[in-house]
Amino acid sequence: MALTTRGGGGADQAQPPPAPDASLGFLTKRDTEVKLPRATRVKNKTPAGVQITAEQILREARERQEPEIRPPKQKITDVHELADYRLRERKRFEDLIRRVRWSVSAWVKYAKWEEGQKDFARARSVYERALDVAHRDHTLWLKYAEFEMRNRYVNHARNVWDRAVSLLPRIDQLWYKYIHMEELLGAVANARQVFERWMGWRPDIAGWNSYIKFELRYGEVERARAIYERFVAEHPRPDTFIRYAKFEMKRGEVERARRVYERAADLLVDDEDAEVLFVAFAEFEEKCREVERARAIYKYALDRVPKGRAEDLYRKFLAFEKQFGDREGIEDAIVGKRRFQYEDEVRKNPLNYDSWFDYIRLEESVGNKDRIRDVYERSIANVPPAEEKRYWQRYIYLWINYALYEELDAQDMERTREVYRECLKLIPHKKFTFAKLWLMAAQFEIRQKNIKAARQILGNAIGMAPKGKIFKKYIEIELYLGNFDRCRTLYEKYIEWSPANCYAWRKYAELEKNLSETDRARSIYELAIAQPALDTPEVLWKEYLQFEIDEDEFDRARELYERLLDRTKHLKVWISFAEFEASAGLGEDDGSEENKNDVGYQEQQAERVRRCRAVFERAFDYFRTNAAELKEERAMLLEEWLKKELSFGDLGDVTLVQKKAPRKVKRKRPLPTDDGSSIAYEEYIDYIFPDEVTLAPNLKILEAAYKWKKQKANDTEDD
Repeated sequence: MALTTRGGGGADQAQPPPAPDASLGFLTKRDTEVKLPRATRVKNKTPAGVQITAEQILREARERQEPEIRPPKQKITDVHELADYRLRERKRFEDLIRRVRWSVSAWVKYAKWEEGQKDFARARSVYERALDVAHRDHTLWLKYAEFEMRNRYVNHARNVWDRAVSLLPRIDQLWYKYIHMEELLGAVANARQVFERWMGWRPDIAGWNSYIKFELRYGEVERARAIYERFVAEHPRPDTFIRYAKFEMKRGEVERARRVYERAADLLVDDEDAEVLFVAFAEFEEKCREVERARAIYKYALDRVPKGRAEDLYRKFLAFEKQFGDREGIEDAIVGKRRFQYEDEVRKNPLNYDSWFDYIRLEESVGNKDRIRDVYERSIANVPPAEEKRYWQRYIYLWINYALYEELDAQDMERTREVYRECLKLIPHKKFTFAKLWLMAAQFEIRQKNIKAARQILGNAIGMAPKGKIFKKYIEIELYLGNFDRCRTLYEKYIEWSPANCYAWRKYAELEKNLSETDRARSIYELAIAQPALDTPEVLWKEYLQFEIDEDEFDRARELYERLLDRTKHLKVWISFAEFEASAGLGEDDGSEENKNDVGYQEQQAERVRRCRAVFERAFDYFRTNAAELKEERAMLLEEWLKKELSFGDLGDVTLVQKKAPRKVKRKRPLPTDDGSSIAYEEYIDYIFPDEVTLAPNLKILEAAYKWKKQKANDTEDD
């Protein structure tokens, strides 16, 4: 299979021979340029006897890759070589941090190297120099302190931690590390002092909890109780009071715990999370065998908590009454009436799935597993009469809710698996399918750590009813597991199923690019743009061009632009091509003052300007000769050209564009009305280019002759 290239332009666009380059010595550019074979016309278009597939091309490219070249290891034999090695490395590190002064990783590498050389004073000096640059970076402080701790410089480490927490008191990790070091050293008093300094900054809940746990580790219960008092005063929230009460309850202080709950109930009765507090208070009284107290708390809470936020409270109250009250009476009073209403509704219209949803929700609030399963089985038995997806969209959620109930609430994994299996059998996949259901079944198997079953489900989905969502999720799962060969296979099936899907092509190429398989990615892009129909070809071409530019393959990118221009001559393509020629080969530091004064840089910039200007001239000639009616696009092209010439500075030639600039003219054109009797006119902006001015008198004469001939024909018809 031969690969051919097509060049753009013609004889009328031939460029003058380039000026000799002084950097090439006695050679010329013609001697050093790459000569491509001339494109030959294929005469025999019949298929060859042996076909070469894309897989064979990719495999051959993989086999011909050269192994990575690694530098040899250096062995140091005497003191002088060691000194030379240290001098070279220090010079390299100094040059590195001079270039990237704000890079913390460069400083850390330098300091670790000095530490490896057992020169701790130099390592400490490097860290101090780094802190002058980035003292707000907490990771740098962590590295510095860990260095001091690792080498048993305790006082130095304390000094570093003190400076760190003074400069960055809102970084909790610094406080944790500081306290941990003091605890390792057995300095409990120092750790307590650090905690007190931290509490002065009013940290979040985690900081207070760590302080309390610290005191409890050393048996200081009274100190922990005092900290809890400060804690609930600083953070008056239901969860903090509940934690305080559980602390007292754990130590057998029932009266203290009750006083904590009572104080919280008085203080936080209007809080949005008050429901959690009252539930915990009532459960506390239940544990203490105070049933009447718990019932009074539930009633007090139901009277004061808004109904929209009292769902959990109401459910807990029902469970409480079922445990300590008359179960039959409560169930008949609360649930019986609503159950009767729902039974009547589903009997009248069994296909009203909203009624089934409400009925199931009612039974789930009661919590009787047998009743819940019975209602689910009765609801899913009402299959839609027609095999049209719009009738199944609500019905399928009965199956989904059933499976989620069995998995999450009943925790019966075998029944969950059976629900998914029966639902997938019921759906007519030849007419329509539900990707959500396939994916939920596969994700359930993944949660059960059954990857094989999940792959089987997704494979059946692709084989029976392939959809884009299924391919994407399957590929995502395999990519997460690191099975890149499976990802390649799935992408190939995805593309085979939908060859016009640019998303599949782009993601496939992106996978190969992330795996550093440049040739594979390029081959995929080539196969993609060779497709006869694509849904978003502009995105695909743009990514392919950006891929070649990122790989510094500017000749390939230039060839791609020429191939794209063979397909479309859109204005944006021309402008993008010109922008590419103006910036091809520019690095991040190429615009510095030192490079601007370099002769080689100036010659490169002049070559870029020449190439960019040549593209603009080709585009202008095309719009002038082959698309003369697209005057607005030609004017926009000149505007972009002018901006680019201004950006070139001294190398730009603004007059070259200004000579071709058009003149704006307001004109009128007729608009036929609906009845066809009268003619309306609308104004529009027309562009008159300098090369059209000379033709204007002749056009006016021709227009006058056409009007005279038409008038004469009308007079003849009247006679």
